[in-house]
Order: sequence, then C-alpha cells, then structure tokens
Amino acid sequence: MRTYLSVLLICFPLSTFATTEASITPSPDKPSIEKKYKVPPYNATYTLLHKSDPVGEATRKLTYLDNGNAVYHYETDIEWLIFSDKRSETSTLSIQQDQVTPLHYLYDREGTGRDKHYEWQYQFSNKSAKDLVKNKTITIDRHEGLQDKLSYHLQNRIDLINNPEQQRFVYPVISTSGSIKDYVYTYDGEEELMLPYGLVKTIRLKREIPEKKRITYAWFAPKLDYLLVKLYQVKAGAEQFEAQLSKIEQ
Repeated sequence: MRTYLSVLLICFPLSTFATTEASITPSPDKPSIEKKYKVPPYNATYTLLHKSDPVGEATRKLTYLDNGNAVYHYETDIEWLIFSDKRSETSTLSIQQDQVTPLHYLYDREGTGRDKHYEWQYQFSNKSAKDLVKNKTITIDRHEGLQDKLSYHLQNRIDLINNPEQQRFVYPVISTSGSIKDYVYTYDGEEELMLPYGLVKTIRLKREIPEKKRITYAWFAPKLDYLLVKLYQVKAGAEQFEAQLSKIEQ
C-alpha cells in the first residue's frame, strides 16, 4: 500500500493549461506595462482513484510574477485506509519563445513513512545546479532544454499545443539527486471519455519504462486547448492509480 502511494504521487503530474493569450494587470503602484502570455494563469483540480474508489485530490496551478517569470505548483492530499500522504511541488521558471527553463525547484512530502524535502536552484547558462539542502553545486554538461521533475510537464503541454500531430516527445529531466534521464512520450490514439468534468474527446500519449514494467497513459482534450483530463498507470499488468479532471478555473 505504501508503494502505491509513492507511485501515485510521483507519477501523476502532467501539465495543464490553455493557449489563449491573457493580459496580466499590474498593481496600481507598479509601472503600467502590459504583459501578455500565451499560457494564462489557471487552477485545475483532479480526483485521484484506486480501483475506481476516490482516495484523494490533486491540484495544479500556474501563476505569474511581476518580473514575468511563472510559478508552476502541484499538490496532492490522499487518505487511504490507515495511510495519509501530502505532497507539494513548485517550480519557478521562465517561458521564452515557448521554451520552459526551470530556475528553482521545491518539493515537500509528509505523512505515513519518511518525510522528504528537496530544493534546487538552476543556472543552466552557467552549466550548474545547486542542491540547497545539501549546499552542494554540481556541473551540468547536458543543459540544452533541461527540465526539472515538474517543469517538463509544462513544456510537454506547450509542445502538444504547438504541434498536435507530433508522434514522439523527449525531455531531459534532472532528478532530485542531480542525475539526468530522458523522459519519452509517444502518441497512442484517440478516445472519448466521460469524466467528472464531463464528456470530452481526447488524444492519448503513452510513456513506457520496460525495465520497471510500468506504462503511464495520459489523455488530453483538444477542445480544451489540450488540457490534461485523465492519467492512468499500470505496472506488470496491475492497475496502480487513476486521475480524472473534475474542474478547471482560469
């Protein structure tokens, strides 16, 4: 059961946002400079299920700072049998010409089992990343397009919107230990789904990790600007978890 919680919360995130340009209104005491963003702020809520039974809720939120950078936040709250698990993940990043660049990453987990805390600061232009918890800086040789464990979901969404016919998506991701691995998603068909949010037509992506016998499926709704509406994972043929969109606020 503890393994299920870990799999559920580590693997759920995928980016969700719309593409219509939105204006960010400055506060009265700030210079009157209009800022336009392709990705508007939003707040999405998902129901988390295990074998069709609700076990918790997840939220994902995108906001903008006065300097134009974005804050991409994700959190989960699960109560299942005697277990509890709360996780929070935040990536501060920049978006320039549809390219996401992470600047700061923060992760906290508490509940049944061992609590965890990670915090990283990235300076990819200097080919470096600093573990703020261990006060240790590492050199990164492979930095082009590098993402953290949350920001790559936002980059994936932007790529889907810009090129919905693309069949394969590859993202180099830096882990909380500083190692880098390619995350690969492939197109896997179309499907109409009935969700708590309502009836939606979707396209499906798949990520397969043969060495772990794990497959993750993600559904996106084109008419909702390729919003993530469902996520489902199986391991060695057994269902691990499911997440379904319940509401979206923009």
